[in-house]
Amino acid sequence: MKWKNPAQWLFAIIALTFITPSIMAHDPIFGIGPHVLYKGGIEISPEFHRNKKGPAQEDELGLGLTYGITGDWSAGVELPYTWADNGTNSNNGTGDIRLFTKYRFWRNDQPGIQESAAILLKTKTNTGSNTLSSASANTLGLTYGFEGRSWYRWASLRYQANNKDSTGLKHGNKILIDLVAGVRPNLTGYLEPDTVWLLELNGEYAQQTRLNGTAINNSGGNEWFLSPGIFWTQRNFAVKAAIQVPISSNLKGVQDKTDYRAKLILEWHM
Repeated sequence: MKWKNPAQWLFAIIALTFITPSIMAHDPIFGIGPHVLYKGGIEISPEFHRNKKGPAQEDELGLGLTYGITGDWSAGVELPYTWADNGTNSNNGTGDIRLFTKYRFWRNDQPGIQESAAILLKTKTNTGSNTLSSASANTLGLTYGFEGRSWYRWASLRYQANNKDSTGLKHGNKILIDLVAGVRPNLTGYLEPDTVWLLELNGEYAQQTRLNGTAINNSGGNEWFLSPGIFWTQRNFAVKAAIQVPISSNLKGVQDKTDYRAKLILEWHM
């Protein structure tokens, strides 16, 4: 049976997740945070992403698997399936597999408060379907988080270095900046459902794309987004959702601005 609709895949993964009964610290949704799994812990996280830009739309349904190597170090893999429509042609198939690891190098615990900082390394392979795969890329990130009973705040900085593909095309490297605040309106116990509201400010600075060393005029620039979201948890299960709306764009040449991006993430800790 072939499923061409991302909603069918999402429903199937949600159903599979709930078959086995069994949270957790909080992290931003579009940005990154210093949270890592406990030693020996396993996180299963089906995710749905949408990116709408002009006539083009890309949907991605992914399955993330993370393992806690130690109490401060975790690693994992993301397995995406992608539907892409550029307004004229559409394709679907397996996306590029992504590998990642995060190490929390600093932690300060006080009564009712935890501060921590971590570094992140992420590698995007070029293992996807021919029409959907792009050149490999590596991302190095640094993140800080403050977690209290009522208030949260995070800050992170990432640098994404893109490699050249077989045709000589190299997308511009990116700098990503995230500032995030969160609030828990009602204090709850561990066994009760818990809700934290998030507001993210996400910035992206991209260099121009180059073809065999020559810059492509209609590429590169910067965009800033405001991203309201929700982080809902019940014991070791979480639902995270957010929408990213552009508030400022300064793109080089003639380019479609991002209309919106959306994320829905389910997390289950074993």
